[in-house]
Amino acid sequence: GYVKRVQLGEYRTQKRGGRGKSGMSTKDTDFVEHLFVASTHSTMLFFTTAGRVFSRKVFYLPTGSRISRGKPIVNILPFEGDERLAMVRAVDQFEPGNHLFFATALGRIKKTDLMAYSNIRSSGIIAIKLNEGDRLIAVRQTTGNSDVILETRGGMAIRFKEDQVRSMGRDTAGVRGIDVAQGDEVVGCITFDRDETDG
Repeated sequence: GYVKRVQLGEYRTQKRGGRGKSGMSTKDTDFVEHLFVASTHSTMLFFTTAGRVFSRKVFYLPTGSRISRGKPIVNILPFEGDERLAMVRAVDQFEPGNHLFFATALGRIKKTDLMAYSNIRSSGIIAIKLNEGDRLIAVRQTTGNSDVILETRGGMAIRFKEDQVRSMGRDTAGVRGIDVAQGDEVVGCITFDRDETDG
């Protein structure tokens, strides 16, 4: 739940055999989950497990040294109750034709035009409507021609073309993307553009 921004120059290319450098201090069982290269004028979209989204310019985020922990994101964004950060996306420009693709733990998916998230008030807006007991687990930026793979904790997976999912409005729950067995849940979602050699 900590966030910071660091000058890119703090991280230099190392030669073969380099031992690496500490990129962030963490507490006990904590670990780094998201890392982006972005301009200070890029927009960061912060999606929560409750399906809300907040927007902040990169220059608004706290600066830190390479080894600092950063600041708790709950001091920057007005989370409610047990709401936690689910996903972060860096957006350089909001352009028509790009989409955000959502996946929830209970197998719901949704695709929405990126432009629907270009003007977010400071208190946040609803990014996806969630059914009771569900939570947002992944948000990916797509081109409209991407392939999607959903994976579950129990080892099931499904692959399909993004264009099989119609674009929907912001305040909607989406459609079923995968049948999830009792006790199973979706734990991952990846999107990628199909290669010419890919069957």
